[in-house]
Amino acid sequence: MTDVTGTLAPRADFPLLAAQPGLHYLDSAATAQKPRLVLDALRDFYETANANPHRGAYALSALATDRYHEARATIARFVGVADADRLIFTRGTTEAMNLVATSWGRTNVRAGDEIVVTALEHHANFVPWQQLAKAVGATLRIVELTAQQTIDLDQLRDLVTTRTRVVAVTHVSNAVGAITPLDDVVRLVRARSRAIIVVDGAQAVPHLPVDLDALDVDFYAFSGHKLLGPMGIGVLVGRRALLEAMPPYQFGGDMIEWVHDLDSTWNVLPHKFEAGTPNAADAVGLAAATRYLTALGMANVRAHEVALLARAEAAVRALPGVTVYGPPPTERSGVLSFSVADVHPHDLATILDQHGVCIRAGHHCAQPLMRRLGVSATARASFYVYSDDRDVDALVGALEAAQALFATSG
Repeated sequence: MTDVTGTLAPRADFPLLAAQPGLHYLDSAATAQKPRLVLDALRDFYETANANPHRGAYALSALATDRYHEARATIARFVGVADADRLIFTRGTTEAMNLVATSWGRTNVRAGDEIVVTALEHHANFVPWQQLAKAVGATLRIVELTAQQTIDLDQLRDLVTTRTRVVAVTHVSNAVGAITPLDDVVRLVRARSRAIIVVDGAQAVPHLPVDLDALDVDFYAFSGHKLLGPMGIGVLVGRRALLEAMPPYQFGGDMIEWVHDLDSTWNVLPHKFEAGTPNAADAVGLAAATRYLTALGMANVRAHEVALLARAEAAVRALPGVTVYGPPPTERSGVLSFSVADVHPHDLATILDQHGVCIRAGHHCAQPLMRRLGVSATARASFYVYSDDRDVDALVGALEAAQALFATSG
């Protein structure tokens, strides 16, 4: 499916990109553009199956219920989960992490216990554990990074002990793209403790082949909008025994079995953690996104991004005064995080936007990492299936123009 310009997925599949041929969208790590297939799936649900799942004893509600359950099964297959009922729909990775920290954490973590996080984490997999530790009197341990901004496995080995109750790690860093060797992390943790392993997969599932049944982790979360799906829906996959033992995260409709005057009992998985009217349409849209990516082939997605990233990094490093963060392209997702001497990332992003190039500038919800880099912010260009060589050329040309502008104004 690759054409001469290096595109894996045709821009014509993405209405927003097709309508703006001069736009170079390089902020896919924040949110991905949506293919027509996903938009059509959303429209089709609302036009042909719009009813409240699980609640109506009529054919339209039954159809909505079937579409919702089919979406869950499709998404479970995409990430290698045979038991689809342990796949919980959330609003995104952030809610999923808060669900685990609140429901499992408040029940199981006590004063004197230890929680291990890494300096690479997005705030969504850092702050919930930080706040849990403060609330219950546990100790938060932070794994430092190597010179290439990857997790220091030797220090992780030192920090994980019999007192460790939680190890929270990112599969792929949103800020520098570093890919965590999860198999190594799992072996290390299992050999030294009985801690649960919680993984932020928001930046991994869109970019890498993922087989969760083959990973010995306890909780894994990702967001729909980063993998071509709608905003407002995400996924938490948990170990069944843990999910069944955990108290509900929210209370309300559909998550109950019986409500007595003074007590209640809870529904089975996955309904126990999906209180209220389900986000059925967005689940259907997310399932369509996984079908689109399956047709592309996740191995092809990975190869496409590595090739583009290598080309972009070589060109950007050739510019004067540029610092690139993270490990080599073969050890990163499609993220190029960098800084330009004497130019604030926010100013840089504003100038690039004038050239039709969209990048992210800021701390990327990873302030502990930024402190370790010795900067307040970086510029971040992120590539995806619809990115091509023209986007790389536009990025480099816009950076050269920005440097020329600041050289003149200076």
